[in-house]
Amino acid sequence: MEDKTPIGLREQRVRRKRVNKIRTSIVAGVFVWMLIITVLAVVLLVRLFQLEGRLKELEESVISVEQEVNHEDRKSGALSEENAESVADMNSVEHEIGEAIQPEAQDEDTPKAYLTFDDGPSENTARILDILKEKNVKATFFVIGQEGEEAEALYRRIVEEGHTLAMHSYSHKYNEIYASVEAFAEDMNHLQTYLAEVTGVTPTIMRFPGGSSNHVSSLPMSEFIRYANEKGLTYFDWNVMSGDATGQAYTPEQLIQNVMKDAVRYQNIVVLMHDAATKAPTAEALAPMIDQLRESGFTLLPIDEDTELVQHIAADSVSQ
Repeated sequence: MEDKTPIGLREQRVRRKRVNKIRTSIVAGVFVWMLIITVLAVVLLVRLFQLEGRLKELEESVISVEQEVNHEDRKSGALSEENAESVADMNSVEHEIGEAIQPEAQDEDTPKAYLTFDDGPSENTARILDILKEKNVKATFFVIGQEGEEAEALYRRIVEEGHTLAMHSYSHKYNEIYASVEAFAEDMNHLQTYLAEVTGVTPTIMRFPGGSSNHVSSLPMSEFIRYANEKGLTYFDWNVMSGDATGQAYTPEQLIQNVMKDAVRYQNIVVLMHDAATKAPTAEALAPMIDQLRESGFTLLPIDEDTELVQHIAADSVSQ
């Protein structure tokens, strides 16, 4: 039976206070732990997004470096087929600014240069278009999918000013695009339809993200090349690189040097550059690069269906 004596009542009040204090401590402790866990979850989520962004940058950097190494390997292989005297002649020519003597067919037509820009549009695309207009040069833009009025205006400007609007992929996410042929088809169809709606032009010229010789695809690239062939898409790689997609931060002057040292090796060059938001040095290098290419005898043109193919893996080498 409950003790209702003064002493008993006092003890009950003390017990109730003690129980209430314990209960309050427990509730406060649970609240603090929940708050700590919530804060940690938010911090970890933010960090995860940062790491994903950094991983994508590193992936693109590694791919670009790999492409440059492969490009150098292909050049070395071609040089090894020449005799020692031809190699010496080419090395001497390479250092003569203003000359564009080709290793083969020196008496053929005027050499041609095709300036290409990947990963736009961005504010640098607008700068590049201004320079091209000033220099009266037409180029080729391998664009990705960007929503919004500013991007759509740039797509239309590319077409209206006589440049070639070409496809690079909608998402530019390698792991998604190359997960399957179906995923690749969906991405490209999305971009092609979007560009047609915005500009009235349906592009049929494309560039594989990472190039046709990339090593990030989960399937052999022949599978995607076969799809492109079946759909009547013409893809272009490159034989000259500015180096603006590598991990090294080249100055505008160095970007120009990278292009010019390889330009002398070919009769027709397809120059790989980028017009994404982080590629301001490329825009700064463009005007003097155009001047030097012209001084070296190159005619600058946009890619079209009649342009001589430059492909790391030839489309006609893939069986249907």
